[in-house]
Amino acid sequence: MSKSPAKIIMNRISLIATVAILWANMCVAEPLKVVMPPFEKTIEIHLVYFYKVLELALHKTEVTDGPFELSTSSEFTSVDRCFADLKSGKNINVMWTVTNEKRESEFLPIRVSLLRELNNFRIFLIRNGDQARFDNINTIDDLRKFSAGLGSQWPDTDVMRFNELNVITSPSYLPLFKMLTAKRFDYFPRGLYEIWNEENVHKDEGIIIEKNIMLYYPAPFYFFVNKDNATLASRIERGLKLAIADGSFDELLLSIPGFKRAHEEQKNAHRKLFILEAPSKNQ
Repeated sequence: MSKSPAKIIMNRISLIATVAILWANMCVAEPLKVVMPPFEKTIEIHLVYFYKVLELALHKTEVTDGPFELSTSSEFTSVDRCFADLKSGKNINVMWTVTNEKRESEFLPIRVSLLRELNNFRIFLIRNGDQARFDNINTIDDLRKFSAGLGSQWPDTDVMRFNELNVITSPSYLPLFKMLTAKRFDYFPRGLYEIWNEENVHKDEGIIIEKNIMLYYPAPFYFFVNKDNATLASRIERGLKLAIADGSFDELLLSIPGFKRAHEEQKNAHRKLFILEAPSKNQ
C-alpha cells in the first residue's frame, strides 16, 4: 500500500531535520587535530605531497567524521625521533615512511601505498664524472664491487645488505650528500619519486643521476599512527580509498612534476633492471 502524501512529507521533514542536526553537530564539534612531521627544506617540493594526500583523505571523510585541522610540528628531527614522538603521543600523531616488520609491530600502518609503485624502483645519484665506472656494471655481482650510501635505520639498508651489497650508513639524511661528494661511497640509491628534485637541489655539488641501472624491490610507503589511535587510522584509510575510487588520488600523485617523471621512468627500457630479494619475516 502506497504512503499517503502527508506521511511522505513528514518523512522528508524528518530526513531534513536529521541532516540539519548532523551538520550542526559538525559545525560545533571540536576539529580533529592531526600533526605531521615538518618538511626538510631541501626536498620540500616532493614531501608536500604527503601533506596534501593526507589532507585529501581527511577531506573525503569530513562529512562522516567531522572537521579537522592539519599542521606540522615546529622543529625537524630525525626519523627515529619522529617515531619516538609518535609512540609516546607527543608532538605528532601521524607520519609516513617505508614499511617494515618492526614498524608494523610497533605502530598502526594504514596499508594503502601512498606512492603506488614509485618507491619500489631505485636509481642512483653519483658524482659527476663517475658515469663511465657504472657503464661497465652488467650484473648484480658487478654492483657488489661498489658501495652504496643509506640511512642507518632505513628499511632499504636491510634489503641491500641482505642482497650482499656494500652499504655505508649515516644516522640522518642530509649528510649523505656530502659523504657522496667526499667519496665515502660510490652511489646513493633513491626512489624514483624523489631523485629528480634532489638532483636539481644538489647539482652545484657535482651530483648527477646515473643513466643505466635500476633496482627493484617492494618498498611501499604507508601512513603510520600510534597503536592506540585506531579511530584516526580508520578515518585515513577510508579517505584514501575514497580518493582512489574517484580518481582524485592519482590526479594528485601525477600533479607533482617529479612523480610524473618517475612514472615515465618506470618504463625506461634502456636501464638494466636488477631485482633484489627482500628479507622474509623469519630472517
